[in-house]
Amino acid sequence: MALFKKKKYIRINPNRTQTAIQKPQVPDNLWAKCPNCKHMLYTKDIGIEKICPYCGYNFRISAWERIAITIDEKSFDEWDVDVFSKDPLNFPDYIEKVKQTQAKTGLHEAVLTGEATINGLSFALGIMDSHFIMGSMGTVVGEKITRLFEKATQKGLPVVIFTASGGARMQEGIFSLMQMAKISAAVKQHSNAGLFYLTVLTDPTTGGVTASFAMEGDIILAEPQSLIGFAGRRVIEQTIKQELPEDFQKAEFLLEHGFVDQIVPRTELKKRIEHLLRLHTVEGWLTT
Repeated sequence: MALFKKKKYIRINPNRTQTAIQKPQVPDNLWAKCPNCKHMLYTKDIGIEKICPYCGYNFRISAWERIAITIDEKSFDEWDVDVFSKDPLNFPDYIEKVKQTQAKTGLHEAVLTGEATINGLSFALGIMDSHFIMGSMGTVVGEKITRLFEKATQKGLPVVIFTASGGARMQEGIFSLMQMAKISAAVKQHSNAGLFYLTVLTDPTTGGVTASFAMEGDIILAEPQSLIGFAGRRVIEQTIKQELPEDFQKAEFLLEHGFVDQIVPRTELKKRIEHLLRLHTVEGWLTT
């Protein structure tokens, strides 16, 4: 009968449990797909500026990442972090969504404002972030940008704003649309004081932001292949009953039609901004 008995298997490590066995893991965000040329990219290949090595597409980056590659280290002094929305429409779960996004992004709102320097030149800086409810413009965004221009006017500083927005914030209805006129009035006061205003349009810049302060700069730059427009492509096509060009609302299309002054790759933006600040500010003349 011993012929039919089940053999006993020897366990090499009897104390090792199944849960202790670690399976190989692939790190998150190891690969990225370029939205423009569709290449799969090893994330280390796109660098700190996050630019596609094949087509030059500029990936969307956060406000803090923009800070790191644009201004002098530790020169940023943030303004107006004490402005909060009162949820004028009592929109369901809106305030909770804002709090969750604040925790996730480390931002107070969809725009970061303050004072900074580039190679020692002082200026007022605004950076919109599409990771914060798609960079939508509500009452807080409108108030922060308005205060940015007002403080810059008082201090005699030029203003540089990086735009990135899906448009007005629907959770605040007409209150979000009112920000367009409020900011534009502050831009006009800044201009009347003889101060310089530079806008840098990034992907995407749409809706009420495009229809107001994004296109009011003394000089308007854009990153390559950025989506820039007011209404959506399909809305326009359905309205005019025509098919639009393939590159419609791209930065290159807008440059060709006179809406943008220059397209500047992200790697060259810091140098170009410094050059323009030196040309258009008294501080720049004195330090040149």
